[in-house]
Amino acid sequence: MKLLYYQENNFGDRLNPWLWEKLLPGVIDDDETTAFVGIGTLINDKLPRKTKKALLRVIFSTGVGYGQGMPQLDDSYKIYCLRGPLSAQALNVSAKLAVTDGAVLIRKLFNYHSQKVYKFSYMPHYELAGIGWSLVCERLGFGYIDPRWSIEKVLLSISQTEVLFAEAMHGAIIADALRVPWVPIITNPTILQFKWQDWCQSIGVEYKPSYIKRLHHPRQKRDILYPVRLARDWARQQESKSQLLHIAQTIQPTLSSDITIENLTQEMYERLQEFKQDFEAGLFL
Repeated sequence: MKLLYYQENNFGDRLNPWLWEKLLPGVIDDDETTAFVGIGTLINDKLPRKTKKALLRVIFSTGVGYGQGMPQLDDSYKIYCLRGPLSAQALNVSAKLAVTDGAVLIRKLFNYHSQKVYKFSYMPHYELAGIGWSLVCERLGFGYIDPRWSIEKVLLSISQTEVLFAEAMHGAIIADALRVPWVPIITNPTILQFKWQDWCQSIGVEYKPSYIKRLHHPRQKRDILYPVRLARDWARQQESKSQLLHIAQTIQPTLSSDITIENLTQEMYERLQEFKQDFEAGLFL
């Protein structure tokens, strides 16, 4: 059974092999005749082409989004659960299939009762992460969490903060699972709000993002224009610093209720056991 996920150096995508190898030992291999479609916004018209060798496609906690439309569901699709109600509506399937994002199962694997190190931390989108945000956070006394770091380092860093500012959606998902209040951030209009709304509805909270300007990272090249760029970059970072500080001072962070996240974790775990029973019964041979 081949695991399908976006092959990017991004925390949310790299959670897939890390998480499923621990929860489903001996299940994932290189057999492309069955596809396991897990964490990510993977359900769209491109999915059949990405799994063209698959006779069966297991959908487990996946979200709808991107692409130009929906795949034509047929007998090759076995849906155990989806990221949220908007995904179920888009696919025109039972609302009972809408649980939440599979990353909630981190609660079964990670001890999240860590000593707090930072009052606030910021985790940008992986495409926008870099030295600029690291410098801004350092000057504010905030933690900086890079989604390109190792899974273990990101998990520990999130658990050590009191409030997470997150443009990276799986930063917020993990924060909520680890009982860390979070604030969604948008610095780039290309952020897909549908997937955030889908997940937020699954955990019973309202999606209320805070908007700040995109921060362009400093160039390291030293030439005749270096002093000019240095002054420009300092001004940009000061502006980002002011915007983050304003959010910290004025925005109430979000957190789902303890009972909601525990119920969703248990429901997701039960769906996982259902899949494991089907696998052991030879359903995917």
